[in-house]
Amino acid sequence: MSIDFSLSPELEELRLRVREFIEGVVQPAEARIRTERLESEDRDEYLRVLIGLREQAFAAGLWLPHMPPEWGGMGLGHVELAMVQAEAAKSYYGPWVLNCQAPDEGNMHTLLHWATDDQLERYLKPLCAGRAWSCFAMTEPEVAGSDPTLIRTNAYQDGDEWVINGHKWFISNAHRANFAILIARTEDDPEIPQAANTAFIVDIPSEGWNEVRQIETMHGSTGHSEILIEDLRVHTSQMLGGRGQGHLLGQYRLGPARLAHCMRWIAQAETALDMMVERSLNRFAHGSLLAEKQGIQWMIADSTMELYQAKLMVLHAAYKVDQHQVDESVDFKAEVSMAKHFVANMLNRVIDRSIQVHGALGYSTDTPLAHMYQHARWARFADGADEVHQMRIAQRTIASWKDTGSTNAATGGLPI
Repeated sequence: MSIDFSLSPELEELRLRVREFIEGVVQPAEARIRTERLESEDRDEYLRVLIGLREQAFAAGLWLPHMPPEWGGMGLGHVELAMVQAEAAKSYYGPWVLNCQAPDEGNMHTLLHWATDDQLERYLKPLCAGRAWSCFAMTEPEVAGSDPTLIRTNAYQDGDEWVINGHKWFISNAHRANFAILIARTEDDPEIPQAANTAFIVDIPSEGWNEVRQIETMHGSTGHSEILIEDLRVHTSQMLGGRGQGHLLGQYRLGPARLAHCMRWIAQAETALDMMVERSLNRFAHGSLLAEKQGIQWMIADSTMELYQAKLMVLHAAYKVDQHQVDESVDFKAEVSMAKHFVANMLNRVIDRSIQVHGALGYSTDTPLAHMYQHARWARFADGADEVHQMRIAQRTIASWKDTGSTNAATGGLPI
């Protein structure tokens, strides 16, 4: 019997170490940042606190859980990483403190797989050391972000340089990034649409890379930038991967990155469910505690079942990603796509129910629920909109039946 959901003593010890670090070190620091309004009123102290947290994570051996030991990481597989991310994301700064936050985490994986030795030294090394930040510049305002074959940002070769012109937006982390992985169209007549784009590493700042603004979203005006690219010149040595491989590189990056988001969303959903139950046990109305009322019990039950489903989907998808590392014939795209769609929607529903149980308090900023809800809405279109994932899931299911007379392969290929 090979199916086993128990953890080895070593992995259980790791999970508990992460939990203790988040609860004992990170969350108290977050509370201080919030109560003393350090981010807005004492920026120097705010940065000292954050850097201090990273130093403590490094000293505790909880640095770079997703990277191999030779790069200073913990060398965890994706199943093991799920445990770490699900604990770290129970705090706002947790993933950043452990240096496994988006978009840097996905960019680290991408560089490790595609970069030249010089690019590894110049870009991956400082990223792993926590001395640099990065962004991934693909989405454009003029075309659908879920279809990279439509990208209009164009690059043409001029001697040893490429000249790039285009327009990007909602580029997360661009405002503070030291470099970008930029996707641009380099092929006018590719054999297939997916072979039109190429990836380049762009130093920030660079002449021709112009930040127009930080786009104000539901959760504020920081974090996502609009970029105008005008005659930006990059040397041929800055190409990441091969010419025409930008789409392939992007898809390679997005699979594990989507799953890492799911791991962090599970932590947020579990936090919301914990808060929902605690509130129901402490709020008395109309003759009884909320926990004794059927309507509240159903919300708790629905949230519990959905969180259970989400955890199983993420663990299985993570297992498939790990198997792919050993045998590239093992495909994980379907499982990751289904997990991403389900977990993102589960997150929204669980937080919404928790707000409902808290009433006006949940709608206020006196609890973290309002802030969590603002970020949760983003989850349903980030790294692929719900509808695109549903389309792909349906296509794979139909193809499975056509190929084998069964839909089993499309539902995880599980032995039941």
